[in-house]
Amino acid sequence: MNCPTCQAPLMPGAKFCANCGAAAPSPTTVGTYTEPVPEAGNPKAPITIGDMKIKVEGELVPVVDVELGVRQTIYFEHHILLWKQPNVTLGFMGLQNVAKRFFAGLQIFISTAQGPGNIAMSREAPGQIVALRLQPGQAVDVREHQFLMATGSVEYNFYWQTGLANVFFSRAGLFIDRFTAGRDEGVLLLHGYGNVFEKTLAAGEMIDVEPGAWLWKDANVRMDTVTVLQSGGAGGGLMGALGAFVGGASLVMNRLYGPGRVGLQSMTYHEPAAEGPQQQGGQSNIGGIMGSLFGGRQ
Repeated sequence: MNCPTCQAPLMPGAKFCANCGAAAPSPTTVGTYTEPVPEAGNPKAPITIGDMKIKVEGELVPVVDVELGVRQTIYFEHHILLWKQPNVTLGFMGLQNVAKRFFAGLQIFISTAQGPGNIAMSREAPGQIVALRLQPGQAVDVREHQFLMATGSVEYNFYWQTGLANVFFSRAGLFIDRFTAGRDEGVLLLHGYGNVFEKTLAAGEMIDVEPGAWLWKDANVRMDTVTVLQSGGAGGGLMGALGAFVGGASLVMNRLYGPGRVGLQSMTYHEPAAEGPQQQGGQSNIGGIMGSLFGGRQ
């Protein structure tokens, strides 16, 4: 969990932020279980890293406004750009495994921005912004098409979510973005649809999440997919058993295993199905490159 005021990382169990002194959010405890904690809102204070300053502006449809210096660079999906100063230079980022990303239906055109100057971007949807400061070597996993921007020091890759249950049942997709800080600290900003919550899982602790409701997780948090039949069993006698049997074949949950943090979103967002042939876990890129370059924003 980050401080809701200055976005500095909070130590586990801390009651106050060591950086600015603001009170830390406190989770509700039921027995030995702690409920997910709602984010207090969008980051209030500017986030400074190197010669770059990042501000989150607006409430309902928040905008990330970046004041670039001359040393730091950022990258983002090209279609979320709102405005920039003419002297801000745009380019394209070289990605690993481009062919695999293409056939998986993942984003293959990632824009870069070099300052000095001002640039802004938005997902053009109601929600909250999550700012994650990544220390060298730290990695987080993020749902497809929900990152807003990252600093150039953060490596961007993806992986395939293995497991037969995921192949047959998962609506969250098989392909997950992974962001890893390199030698220097980096910043990653995500757009969560609706309101965002955070749950810290203890070692061995689990939580079941609707597949469209998880936003991000620490890379060490393992994820699997279970059906209703596997999740808690049936209740309510014969009718309960029949309901679980009928619904369990179609209603699936992502089960996440601690230790580590999980980010949740209140709008269980699912990308609309693309027309034409597509790979499970991503939208088709076959015949869709022009749409990717010039189509509507997500």
